[in-house]
Amino acid sequence: MKRINRIFCLLLAVLSSAAASAAGPGRPPKASPAPAPFDFVALGDTPYFLPADYGRFEALIGAVNRQRPRFTVHVGDIKSGSTLCTEELYGKVLAEFQLFEQPLIYTPGDNEWTDCGREKAGRYDPEERLAVVRKLFFPDHNSFGKTKLPLTSQALRPAFAAYVENNRWASGNVAFATVHLVGSNNNFVPNDAKGQNHEFYDRMKANVAWLDEVFADAAAQHRLGVVLFTQADMFSPDKNAKDADGFTEIIAALSRHAVAFGRPVLLVNGDSHRLLIDKPLPNPASPKQVLQNFTRLQVPGEADVVAVRVSVDPTQPALFQFQELGATAPQP
Repeated sequence: MKRINRIFCLLLAVLSSAAASAAGPGRPPKASPAPAPFDFVALGDTPYFLPADYGRFEALIGAVNRQRPRFTVHVGDIKSGSTLCTEELYGKVLAEFQLFEQPLIYTPGDNEWTDCGREKAGRYDPEERLAVVRKLFFPDHNSFGKTKLPLTSQALRPAFAAYVENNRWASGNVAFATVHLVGSNNNFVPNDAKGQNHEFYDRMKANVAWLDEVFADAAAQHRLGVVLFTQADMFSPDKNAKDADGFTEIIAALSRHAVAFGRPVLLVNGDSHRLLIDKPLPNPASPKQVLQNFTRLQVPGEADVVAVRVSVDPTQPALFQFQELGATAPQP
């Protein structure tokens, strides 16, 4: 019996030695491979001039479908600010959203509600239009498109039950989230003598809490990066050159979270209608420098009915690469 035990121990030692040799001298076993690269598409401020742009928008949807991205995100403004804010128009764009073969996620723009008080837009009450947008565009916690993507909504938190438009999801170990920030100064009225800013303050409280949740989850799950989608161009000096504007608090929150997260953060916005890729956040530790891990992609729109394909490659330090995508783009 003792001889059998000695043979068993010797055999176990040989097998252990062989396993160690396969892993390499002094090296741990091979790590899990990085997630595979993938693409998503971002677009916004389209269709803009209605009804003329419906055909152009459908051609762009066809181009996106041929690219077969993992998903597409529309960053708002599904019409111009001078187009009527009617349920009929909203319904038409909803039908267009369902033409996407892959999931389509949407965050509202100012033209859908904030600017609906304009005469050419129908002189609607903006907050009443926001309620309509929420009801029509966010009936459940799934994306649009022929392939549905389940989303995690901030509305699942009882304190923020109204904010069905703030959603998050993950893909390829990257965190994605929409944040409801819109142009026209984010519905903030400076020197508000009539007390009109209650909607703004409530939504900003929700948005800051949402950013806290998104980044906390990304850190806990060891995500490779975070991608945020908003409508507003928060960094335009022409639009936001005011003593008090609607983006100061959220920009500070973005800066704080980007520094703490330490890995790539991409913000995608529309609003200003031209393609722009930059690094607009100053480094709090050295204000003359920018935060290198924070990149902003501004998608084209209005007259340019195009989109941007974003390639996500976990093997690359920068993580993201960008390519403009038009209706005449060739198939991959």
